[in-house]
Amino acid sequence: MILIGENINVMSKTIGPALKEKHADPIQALARAETKAGVDYLDLNIGPARKTGTDLMPWLVAAIQQVSDLPLALDTTNASAIEEGLKLCRRRALINSVSLQPERVEQTLPLVKKYNAEMIGLLWGSDGMPRDTNERCMLTVDLVYKANETGIPNEDIWIDPIATPVSGEINQVTSCIDFLSALSEIAPGCKSIVGLSNVSNGTPQHLRPILNRTYLIMLARQGLHAAIVDAFDAELLDIARGRLPNIVNLVHRAMDETEIDMEVLTKKEQDYIKTVRVLNGQALYSHSWLEI
Repeated sequence: MILIGENINVMSKTIGPALKEKHADPIQALARAETKAGVDYLDLNIGPARKTGTDLMPWLVAAIQQVSDLPLALDTTNASAIEEGLKLCRRRALINSVSLQPERVEQTLPLVKKYNAEMIGLLWGSDGMPRDTNERCMLTVDLVYKANETGIPNEDIWIDPIATPVSGEINQVTSCIDFLSALSEIAPGCKSIVGLSNVSNGTPQHLRPILNRTYLIMLARQGLHAAIVDAFDAELLDIARGRLPNIVNLVHRAMDETEIDMEVLTKKEQDYIKTVRVLNGQALYSHSWLEI
């Protein structure tokens, strides 16, 4: 599985000010650490950056490429900033992201083609995010059609069905899993990707890793190609790299609702089982679900 480090983000309490001041040292230190951790791409999230983006993104790309050879995902809603960053990318870049909002799709699809980039197709339409699996499928067809018309092949499109917090609407959480199982039929050749940490947004900090790790396993079973992740969650990286097969098999058994004797499991194994039940809607989410 392709892993994209999410940590260079304008929302970070340390990275945000460094970006604003164009102070390279903490950003480059983080890029080195993400690279050493073993991710495959670095996501460079500068936010909307409406006024500063065209200067900030190329500065950031140049600063990161001084310390890391990893390919970059350019993450902003400012299309002009994306283009300025693309001009400097030494390796093939990933544009994060192209949605079906008219202005967005018109501005960014030509950049994908012009700079031979790949793109994340975010399933966000004119009416907002999809309500269910069927709407995700319809938006995928529309977005892929528009990309193909621009000369972008399916193989360069990474579809993001939009992961949502488990503390919100559980049908949205399960819809992403269902959608991935159908993607290869409705858009052959397209890849899939999720912003994994979205599923644990709004939950207590100490509970976020188990949600992210379990959801990754559940999505991967349906063919997930890539995920934007916390580069420093070592256990999550172990799962993605196939180094924890026993945990993966246990989650699969829970997904299949196989009868499992909880008494013979370790506390960690029990936590994974309980988290599957929350993420698939069998149990209601609460901050105390692991204690029940």
